[in-house]
Amino acid sequence: MLVYVRLHCNMSKNQIHTILKQLNTNGKTQLAVLIDPDKPDSSLLDAQLDAIEKAKVPFIFFGGSLLTRFVLEEKLAYIKKRTTAKIVLFPGSIQQVSPQVDAILFLSLISGRNPELLIGQHVLAAPMIKQSGLEVLSTGYMLIDGGQPTTASYISGSLPIPANKPDIAACTAMAGEMLGLQHIYLDAGSGAQNPVSAKMIATVRKEVNVPIIVGGGIKDAAKAVESAKAGANIVVVGNITEKQPQIIFEISEALNSI
Repeated sequence: MLVYVRLHCNMSKNQIHTILKQLNTNGKTQLAVLIDPDKPDSSLLDAQLDAIEKAKVPFIFFGGSLLTRFVLEEKLAYIKKRTTAKIVLFPGSIQQVSPQVDAILFLSLISGRNPELLIGQHVLAAPMIKQSGLEVLSTGYMLIDGGQPTTASYISGSLPIPANKPDIAACTAMAGEMLGLQHIYLDAGSGAQNPVSAKMIATVRKEVNVPIIVGGGIKDAAKAVESAKAGANIVVVGNITEKQPQIIFEISEALNSI
């Protein structure tokens, strides 16, 4: 969880949240492409951005669990020149802040028991966030076992919810909604061996009324469609688009055809 402050925001308040609510109300799904500031290199990033723009992908999630190359601002400026997609900060550390994004996922790691990521960092963030014009997307973040350890689980110091325990995921999501969180994010982690199962997504969908975001391990259009039909409103793809930018077209077209 991290904080980002912008004093001059030219975006109407709650614009992205309103879009997500409409998707949820209408039972629709959109694609978000996750771009890690540490990668890819310039030529691969160009290929990703070309595909994002041509496929009219509405959202870019920007961030990662680590930041080693310190090119966040440079990459954000470049991305904003190349695409019209809304950029949503998906923060992995306090270093990943910028005045260039459209909104921030204000993440509470409700699947873990690390108090700093449940509420500690939020207390420090609240006064600054209240004074800013940035759109804040309050989000219950849930790590799901994707078949192998991920950077997110290591950095957060938390165990993921077992993949075969959809009831635990549903109860966790329900608690998040009852606490007032406006979105639920089920994440198997970057580069996960297995995506969040359709059964788990459907079980969570049955129990909550807020928009659901699903990411991690989605490597083809079939898995994206499976997640959408199970109840995901935003499907997030990342690693695979670095290696196969054309997959962005395939997944976007498949989601739009549902």
